[in-house]
Amino acid sequence: MNKIKKGDEVIVTTGKDKGKKGTVLSIVDGGERLLVDGINLAKKHVKANPNTGDRGGVIPKSMSIHRSNVMVFDPTAKKGSRVGIRQLEDGQRVRYFKASDQAVEIKN
Repeated sequence: MNKIKKGDEVIVTTGKDKGKKGTVLSIVDGGERLLVDGINLAKKHVKANPNTGDRGGVIPKSMSIHRSNVMVFDPTAKKGSRVGIRQLEDGQRVRYFKASDQAVEIKN
């Protein structure tokens, strides 16, 4: 079971976007890297294409970030928290915040 999933709200712990929050859009490279909304933006130069109606220019593009550079945001503690996995009595595995000992719930 992955500790960070699509739809989780994460906070960046290192790098140029340290302290920013965003939502995980997708997981790439076999779970090692994440695409996070509004984090690690790069400028991409796009050539105009009159056939498709695309205007040229410089557009911001979201690049992937390594999963070790983010933490799942804990709304009760108001900061990033490590995530653990525990097995309930009925055999179901759930993720929980180690700081507040509460279950992680994805808000879609």
